[in-house]
Amino acid sequence: MLALSRKKNEAIVINNNIEVTILEVKGDQVKMGITAPKEVPVYRKEVYMQIQSANEEAVHADGMEALQNLLKK
Repeated sequence: MLALSRKKNEAIVINNNIEVTILEVKGDQVKMGITAPKEVPVYRKEVYMQIQSANEEAVHADGMEALQNLLKK
């Protein structure tokens, strides 16, 4: 893991096309802005983990069971 120190309005660039800018620092919270191409998905980690878990469940689900679960929702 790379650890960097940044101040308000400072940024980092990832892979020449993703920019992460520090917008605000309040106590122990940091507000970041992310500029990335539309084809690059950007998720909070907890949302990303939920998506991964749902995808894993879908891979292992029985087809009929998956259909029944879909119809229940």
